[in-house]
Amino acid sequence: MSEAKKYIMTYDGVRKLETELEYLKTVRRKEITEKIKVALGYGDLSENSEYDEAKNEQAFVEGRIGQLENMLKNASVIDESEVSVDSVSVGCTVKVYDYEFEEEVEYGIVGSTEADPLNFKISNESPVGAALMGHKVGDEVVAEVPNGTSKFKIIEIGRE
Repeated sequence: MSEAKKYIMTYDGVRKLETELEYLKTVRRKEITEKIKVALGYGDLSENSEYDEAKNEQAFVEGRIGQLENMLKNASVIDESEVSVDSVSVGCTVKVYDYEFEEEVEYGIVGSTEADPLNFKISNESPVGAALMGHKVGDEVVAEVPNGTSKFKIIEIGRE
């Protein structure tokens, strides 16, 4: 049997997943149960789109609950206060010079469950995150990205 995937997360990431899980279990389940009750009151289930929609929503929510429980059960929590700033690792921030765009960018390196590229939180499994992992200040790094390659120079490594 294969070993379950470990999900690398910060304490903040774990709290967010726990909050979402609690919301789905307490609030969303009740809302969907009410939708199903109302839809059942409409009669014939074979042509009842409200019932079908509510059942689909229920299946999605239950799937997400299972996914969140699995992630939390297999979480490997990183203590950001103990993260080394000698080299890039999960839980640190890294300021890089992006040669393509000729600008400095600061990324937070997080586990895949916490990635939020629009807010500059990139996964250690993403092309850029994986390329930066283990490198030190002053290193030049080339990342294979979907549209070719990107080159970065690490300027600074810090804690989140």
